Amino acid sequence: MESSNLTEPIDVLEDGKSFLRLVEYIGDDFGIVQSARVSFGQGRKTEEEDFKLIRYLMLHNHMSPFEHIVFKFHVACPLFVRSQWFRHRTWSYNEISRRYTSKNIQFYIPERFRKQDLSNRQGSVFSDEINNDIARNTVKKQTELALNAYNILIEMGIAREHARIVLPQNMYTEFYATVNLRNLFHFIKLRISPEAQWEIRQYAKAILEILEETVPISLDAFKEKHDLK
Repeated sequence: MESSNLTEPIDVLEDGKSFLRLVEYIGDDFGIVQSARVSFGQGRKTEEEDFKLIRYLMLHNHMSPFEHIVFKFHVACPLFVRSQWFRHRTWSYNEISRRYTSKNIQFYIPERFRKQDLSNRQGSVFSDEINNDIARNTVKKQTELALNAYNILIEMGIAREHARIVLPQNMYTEFYATVNLRNLFHFIKLRISPEAQWEIRQYAKAILEILEETVPISLDAFKEKHDLK
C-alpha cells in the first residue's frame, strides 16, 4: 500500500454519512507494462517507453493487461445508488444485511433536489424553481415515519427480515466491492457520464481521485481516450 492517507474515507455526498474508502489494491501502472510485455518475454524498459505502451494499450483497446491491477473498496451509499452499482456484475460484492442487524440505520436527504430533465427521460437537472426546504422537510418526515414503523414492528417481535419492508430507498447501505482496473474503467465511463444519476456520478468522481494516486499514467490515457480532460 501507499501512504495511509490513500485509505481515508471520502465523504462523497458531503452529508457525513456517505463514504468511499480504498481498503487495499494490488499493482500499479508498471504492473500493466509487465503483463503486456510478457508476451515477448520482456519487462520494463525506459519510463518514456513504458508510458507510451500504456497509452497505446488503452487507445487501441488492448485491455487484458489492466485486469492484473485490483482494487477493493468499502462503500456507504443510498440503496438506489447500490442498485445501480450492482448492475456491474464483473465486481465482487459483500453487503451489510438488514436480516441480521438493525444497527446504524441512516438515511440520505439531499441538500438540493432536481427536476425531471424534459429532454432525457432518465435524467434530472438542478433548478432554482424548487423549494429545497419544503422538499427536504417532506423527505425527512416520511423517513421518520418509516423508521418509526420499523421500530414498532421490531418491538412487536417481527423478524428483521420482514420489518425492513417499510424502510425506504434513501436508506444507507454498506458493502465491500472488489474489481480489476479494466472493469473499473468501464464503471467510470458509464457512471461519470452526464446521463448517469447525479449521486452515483459523485462516487465515480471519488474513485477518480483514488486512481490519480494509484495509477496516474493509466488514468491519463483513459481520460484522453474518453475526452475527460
